[in-house]
Order: sequence, then C-alpha cells, then structure tokens
Amino acid sequence: MPLAKEGIREIAIATLLLGGVAIALGWVFWPLAIMPAMVWVWVLSFFRDPRRGGRFAPGELCSAADGRVTEVTELDDYPPLGGPAVKIGAFLSIFNVHINRSPCVGTVRAIAYNPGQFLDARHRDSGRLNESNTLLIDPHPPMPGPIEVRQVAGKIARRIICHAKPGDRLTTGERFGLIKFGSRTEVIIPRVEGTQIAVEVGDAVRAGLTVLARQPLRATTTSVMPAPIAATAEASTPARIAS
Repeated sequence: MPLAKEGIREIAIATLLLGGVAIALGWVFWPLAIMPAMVWVWVLSFFRDPRRGGRFAPGELCSAADGRVTEVTELDDYPPLGGPAVKIGAFLSIFNVHINRSPCVGTVRAIAYNPGQFLDARHRDSGRLNESNTLLIDPHPPMPGPIEVRQVAGKIARRIICHAKPGDRLTTGERFGLIKFGSRTEVIIPRVEGTQIAVEVGDAVRAGLTVLARQPLRATTTSVMPAPIAATAEASTPARIAS
C-alpha cells in the first residue's frame, strides 16, 4: 500500500521511538514487544494513500473523504454559494484513510484558512467553530456552483495540509491534501431544482469512489425549506493555505 509523503516525519519518529521501546521490552519479555509493534503498524496504516480511480457520470459529485456521514443539512441561504445549499459532513476516525479529494472537476477560486477551536469532529458545529481550511471550487459548466470543501481539525487532528492553490484545476477524485489524526470533511453544494443527495447519515463513504450527490446539468435555482443552521462565510476571507 502506498504511503502519503506528508507522513514521512511521523513515520520516522514512530519507527525510532516505537522500535526502541519494542527492543527494550523484548529483552525483558518478548510478548511485550507486540504492543509497540502494533502501534507502529497503525501509524503506517494511518498514512496509507491508496490509488483511487472512480468513474462518475456527468453531474455526479464524489465524496471528498473516507469516513462516515454525520450530517446532511439543507441551508436556506448560504452566502458563499449565493443561495440555498446542502451541507454533507463526514467524520474521519483514526482508522480511516485521511486523504482529501476534489468532489468534482473545477477550478479553485479561493482558499481560506480559519483558526479556531478543537471540538470533537463529530460535533455538528465543529465545521463552523474548529480550525479549518476551506476550498471554494468553481465546477466546470454546466454543473451548478460554486462548491465548498472544508477540511476541519478535531480533538486529535491538529494539522491540516492543503496542496491546492487558487487557480488550480482539479479533476473529480483528485488528491489535494489531508488532515492528520482524526478529523471532519464537509462538502457544501448548491441546492437547485433536481439536486439529489445520494447518501444518508450513517453511511460509510470513500473519497474518490462514493457518489455523494447528483446535480442537474443546468444552473436553475429554486427555494428550499428553512435550514436550522446559520450559514458561515469563511470562504470570503483572504486565502491562506494551512500547513
């Protein structure tokens, strides 16, 4: 399994520290060395970077992360998208692949880093309050847009990495970054006539493979039911890449 280059430092540190502990424990009683060895294997597993090559029909958006859907919320007015929207949030546990991928073909309009808290990433307000990095993507027409992808740090995750830059062209499922050690990823799409959400709360999703939603290939907007969550506007702030 390929490993993410962004994890080289953590893998090297884990190898030195856990290797030393395993050797020391092995001298005392060899079965004790199994535990640090298992932790080392987990560190390698966390930074796995599987090759993904999903096929998507026109109008389909793919999941931006591996994990489990924890929120599907309609927003009656979301200023960064200029109208009604749907927010789909997924929680990434420490056992999931943590690579983030673009949900569609499009051009990155802006990137905004927002320092914040470190609530549990399963909390529905974590996307609004936690440290996050937001990409605003203009999908290629005739798919309606723009689309937001938000990388959200959690209680354990304290490092967001984003390689994309404003002006970059991304393809559906293309790798653009990752969040280390547990996190949340949100995809916010325009709610237009004919929008179909393909996942429900509790569904397991895989970045670059799972269909998240289907959009009609036209830009006609329509109203939706009032949303219980107020919209945020981080994407309108000056862009800054988290590192």
